[in-house]
This record gives sequence, structure tokens and C-alpha cells, in this order.
Amino acid sequence: MKDNFDMPGLMTKEDVTTLILIAKKKSGMTWEAIAQGIGMSPVWTHSACMGMNAMPADKAEALVQLLDLPAEAGHVLQEYPTKIWQQAVPTDPCIYRLYEIVGVYGPTIKALIQEEFGDGIMSAIDFDMQIERVANPKGDRVRIEMSGKFLGYNSW
Repeated sequence: MKDNFDMPGLMTKEDVTTLILIAKKKSGMTWEAIAQGIGMSPVWTHSACMGMNAMPADKAEALVQLLDLPAEAGHVLQEYPTKIWQQAVPTDPCIYRLYEIVGVYGPTIKALIQEEFGDGIMSAIDFDMQIERVANPKGDRVRIEMSGKFLGYNSW
């Protein structure tokens, strides 16, 4: 992998993700701090750093500077992603539970969206998400708030 870093144009999104994770670990920065450093949300920043979103040029440059990444990384961060999942059912416990939530409540979410808005979907492109800790005497809770534009299906 290191050889790719010395040859412009050969660095992949996977290479850049690895460099980011190494730089994050070395710096001791949190995703919140990195996001603040480039002026974006932690959710979007992490997703883009993992190769799932393209960064605008100014944000890519800010990240390269913040984490002292090779210049080529900034160009790769701006490339459009190909979003591919490697496994059908996730095995990581946290990701699996989110998968389970969609499996159990997905039809309910769909029915309630369609009842309120009509036949359509919630956009994952015109979308934002916040994750926060909520204190609770029975044990702290995770609040995930998602907001996506409603996109109605067209008849043609």
C-alpha cells in the first residue's frame, strides 16, 4: 500500500481511509474534533472519511491539512464513491442491531411515512443525522435523529 502513496493517481479510497484512521489514532482526535476542524458534522465527516461520500475541495483540503495527509489524499477524497457493502448481514454487534431495527421496524417506518406523505421514500442523499448521548437513570441511551427529504414516486 505504501508504494501507492508515492505515485500520484494510484491512491485508492481504501488507502486514504487507512491513512485517515492512522492519523486520527496518532493525533488522539475524536470524530467530533475532526469534524469541527473541517466545518462539517461528525456523521458526514466519518462517512466521507470511510469513502461513502465525496468531499468538496475545500473540506478535503482542510482534512489533509488537519491530519497532515499526503496531497494526493485530498484529490481522492473528492472522487465520487461507489457504495458497496461487503456482507449481506453485518456481524459487528452495533451495526447488526441497526440492521435488526430496520428489519423489525422498517415496514412500520415505511407505512407511517407513506401515511403521512404519500407514496415515496426518505432521501439518503438530501439527508442529515445527529447522534447524541441521553442520560437515563436505567443507563444512558443513544439517540439517533435522521432527517431526509421526502421523495414521492412519479407516475409516468
